Amino acid sequence: MDIIHLAVLALVQGITELLPVSSSGHLVLVPLFMDVPDQGLLMDVAVHVGTLGAVVVYLWRDVWAMIGGLGRAMKGRRDPGAKLAGFLVLGTIPVVAAGYALNHYIPNGIRGLDVIAWTTLGFGILLLVADKVGMTLRRIEHLRFGDVLIIGLVQALALIPGTSRSGICMTAGRMMGMERRDSARFAMLLGIPAIAGAGVLKGWELYRSGDAQITADAMLASGLAFVTALIAIALMMAWLRRASFTIFGVYRILLGGFLLAIAYGVVG
Repeated sequence: MDIIHLAVLALVQGITELLPVSSSGHLVLVPLFMDVPDQGLLMDVAVHVGTLGAVVVYLWRDVWAMIGGLGRAMKGRRDPGAKLAGFLVLGTIPVVAAGYALNHYIPNGIRGLDVIAWTTLGFGILLLVADKVGMTLRRIEHLRFGDVLIIGLVQALALIPGTSRSGICMTAGRMMGMERRDSARFAMLLGIPAIAGAGVLKGWELYRSGDAQITADAMLASGLAFVTALIAIALMMAWLRRASFTIFGVYRILLGGFLLAIAYGVVG
């Protein structure tokens, strides 16, 4: 794959994965606007794995707390870290089931421009509404298992490009009255097992293919996405310390409208 194409993929993924704007939707748009062949779902997953590394590095305290908590739980002691790990397991079950079904029946995913346009627009409006009406009283430690299950169920919608996995989780969190930074933090944590699972599945396919060039391209794209994602996470969390999700919702609405105009031939 061309080095410029790889770099653009990595930059787009790194910037958009943790923002509530749909990285998958943007990745599908790259070949359309660069006039290059579609990079395929395998390369999409490779850059997702790069952003996964960035999440683990940025939220290392939470990751370490979960690891230590599970160890203490095995000794019969209650621990908030173990509870958080349980939240991630519960919240991941719906997307694993939905992802397995999608990979079996539609192995190349849903990648139509009209679908991306409608989901970008619709879920952008929903994010704006949730952020305006949702209270800011709850943090991650205030969540109950029922809340996490609901967030996990809506996360499965992110298998449709344009939805945004992080965005739909943040939207659900805000609907439940979570603080903005905590809704973003939980969305990122919930992405760890989801992205890791997809990476293992497609990584195994990559290994079986035995294609050294594709493997090298995937590793390079993953590394570039890691760096850009780490910067994007820090900037987003700093933004949410003093502002809202409004800018992201408005961006999605404008982008969705533009994509609808392209999809239905209003603009060429």
